[in-house]
Amino acid sequence: MKFTQKFKYVYLICTLGDTMTTQRKDTIRVQVTFTKDQMELIRKSRGFFGSSDAEAVRNIVLAWLAEKSIVSTTMKERKESDK
Repeated sequence: MKFTQKFKYVYLICTLGDTMTTQRKDTIRVQVTFTKDQMELIRKSRGFFGSSDAEAVRNIVLAWLAEKSIVSTTMKERKESDK
């Protein structure tokens, strides 16, 4: 897909959650807006982060959360509250 000069932003709807193993009710759709340059970066990362735009964005976000230790901290807190 090529971009035209008329549009400043690209709209992409991402599905959070693994749709292959969970039921439809367990997924949440999120609409995000990217500039043309941001979308080009995301498209360049396809293949490494996923085969579609939505997969790439989802996996980039999850990688960032893991890098910032947000995922491990949340899991630790969840385990402690379950006790």
